[in-house]
Amino acid sequence: MIVPVILSGGEGKRLWPLSSPARPKQFLALTGEETLLQQTVRRLSDPALFAPPIIVGGASQRFLIAEQLREAGLAAGRIVLEPKGRNTAPALAAGAVLAHAADPDALIFSAHADHAIPDPDAFLATIARGVAAASAGHVVLFGLQPSFAATQYGYIEPGEPLADGVAKVARFIEKPLKADAERLCAAGCLWNSGLFLMRADRLIAELEAHEPQVLAAVRQAIERADADADFLRLDPEAFAASPSISIDHAVMERTQRAAVVAADFVWSDIGSWSAVWEVQARDAHGNATRGASVLEDVTECLVFTEGPQIAACGVSGLVIVATAERVLIVPRERDQMVRRLAERSDETN
Repeated sequence: MIVPVILSGGEGKRLWPLSSPARPKQFLALTGEETLLQQTVRRLSDPALFAPPIIVGGASQRFLIAEQLREAGLAAGRIVLEPKGRNTAPALAAGAVLAHAADPDALIFSAHADHAIPDPDAFLATIARGVAAASAGHVVLFGLQPSFAATQYGYIEPGEPLADGVAKVARFIEKPLKADAERLCAAGCLWNSGLFLMRADRLIAELEAHEPQVLAAVRQAIERADADADFLRLDPEAFAASPSISIDHAVMERTQRAAVVAADFVWSDIGSWSAVWEVQARDAHGNATRGASVLEDVTECLVFTEGPQIAACGVSGLVIVATAERVLIVPRERDQMVRRLAERSDETN
């Protein structure tokens, strides 16, 4: 069985003002009727393939996680609460240690709670292609065929074949400049989706070799955790002793066992408002709307409102988002400024 380890601790500031530390983007319904968290858990709920998931999130999010699972009729094997965010390596280490304790032969699948994957059948078929390599001890990553020369994603260069549809990783490339991204796409490199599959004991061994402080802190945080029927609360003092480091830097870029499967599904990390616009159904004028709006001579816009009606005329290519407290208006091509606007808004309040 594969144990999904779902990371649900992000703050989602790039989707301000709808997303906030109190309600990050994984708890929002941005691509359908269900929230991104609910969609993620549902994708990973086939009992023929997956064990109940381990969901790792912030302590302040515990009731949001539990309530959204209850509303959707979904269940978690464990909800693990981080007293403080320490990046993805400690969070995944906790999932691996817990999965291994329950089953020494467990595979773990790392998933982010805030990604959008609209075709679950293609997703599951792709994951299945990596099971044999992961069972044999490889760290299997899932790379996406680039649809454009993205500079906001890391890339994976496939190397020599290991099996049908599985290749060794020749190298990882951090977020490149535009010209470099174009060359990488032309050379057959893949977007790094941040999704991977491996044995739990393999991740533990890799952490022991490369980041033993992370593993030691997480083990102690679990040993001293406060557990009840709903949550496993990691010990704050022990968990805080872990270095704050991503799983990419801790393991993926160091392991000698990295392999990659080219994914056959559509994927988005919903990392910007333009990404939200791209995954929406749009009208004949290219507009994606949610909530009450009146549009006249408007094209290629994203219009989201949680309350006040939005009326717009004679504009194109804008993101317009309204909550009860704030309104955001920004050109889609400049939506990378949203995080800065969110920080400036916080400074003035």
